[in-house]
Amino acid sequence: MEPVACLIRRDVDVYLAMSHGRTMAENLGLKPVDRTRVEIVILELSRNLLAHAGSGTLVISLIDDPTHGPGIAIETKDTGPGIANIELAMQDGYSTAQTLGAGLPGVRRLTDVFHIESEVGVGTRVYAVKWLKPPRRSIYER
Repeated sequence: MEPVACLIRRDVDVYLAMSHGRTMAENLGLKPVDRTRVEIVILELSRNLLAHAGSGTLVISLIDDPTHGPGIAIETKDTGPGIANIELAMQDGYSTAQTLGAGLPGVRRLTDVFHIESEVGVGTRVYAVKWLKPPRRSIYER
């Protein structure tokens, strides 16, 4: 299955991206609980694009890693203001948009691979993976 790129500009785009993610997670064979995790990850990352950057792109891909096997990758990119302090942004409860501050930390907990990079004035990239067969412990990168 080909990767699906979703331009996130308004609320309806969030739900279209979630629908694409659900379909891809089903095609991968993820259990229902993991399909729900994928949908939540897409929801949180898409909402972050709208809240912090105004818009951005979310790409959903089925991948096959030689070490971990098949999985689903979710990547977002934006050209928003960037994150000045990633460590602070990854703390539960921290928010610059008057939200609950659970988005990025929640995405990290729900996925097996999580990577974020950001440059102030340039934008942010988030990459997360949910493996079909979960590893013994989650892999967190920065």
